[in-house]
Amino acid sequence: MSNRPYIVGNWKMHGTRAMLAEARAIDRAAERLLKVEVALAPPFTLIHATRKEANLIGIGAQDVHSADGGAHTGDISAAMVKDAGAGFTIVGHSERRANHGETNALVKEKAEAAIAAGMNVIVCVGETEEERDAGKAESAVADQLASSVPVGDGVAEKVTIAYEPVWAIGTGRTPTAEDVGAMHRHIREKLGSLYGEEGADVRILYGGSVKPDNAAELLTADDVGGALVGGASLTAESFLGIIMAAAEAHEDKS
Repeated sequence: MSNRPYIVGNWKMHGTRAMLAEARAIDRAAERLLKVEVALAPPFTLIHATRKEANLIGIGAQDVHSADGGAHTGDISAAMVKDAGAGFTIVGHSERRANHGETNALVKEKAEAAIAAGMNVIVCVGETEEERDAGKAESAVADQLASSVPVGDGVAEKVTIAYEPVWAIGTGRTPTAEDVGAMHRHIREKLGSLYGEEGADVRILYGGSVKPDNAAELLTADDVGGALVGGASLTAESFLGIIMAAAEAHEDKS
């Protein structure tokens, strides 16, 4: 595992070819900020074009189907997005879990399919507001980890975990750095149960209303290895503010 912070932009259902200018600007800046590993997950329609325009950063998909191919109208397989230029995929985002009824078992199948196709995966986990208020945040995340994360020989090095408290995604609300650090330490412990010693090297990203003005505090919390960024990754200006904060946080931790 690289010890560089990993900052991933999730464009969600945003983006036409006009936004390739933002990707180019992010890519050019990444050349100067070598202490940070940067990636973008544009919509399926822009994966190939973004890969052609941005050579220095990682390009990934926001989701894949669990099957290699077949009668699945409107779905995209891991092999297809890899062929388009994606090197990784996000799976299990809370919006997929909530809006499409994705179960832990399905998320795990998707992650396994992506790894089998030669891709890396970012597996998302996170509790709802109701679970946190009921004191069940850690148990909810532990259940998702146990049932969503792929295991096996050589798998750990292909997996990144993204902790996204559901109640903080797109709401402008963020947990305190202490809360983030506590959950990331809990996730690290569970990764040890899943992967043994290799679990210590799996990166854990924080996601949930990450912005340039709060990134520095969040990225210095315990066991935070980067960020999965939503709306703030849609423009180079705001995304680069987070990337620069990550570079400074890395300096402080070193």
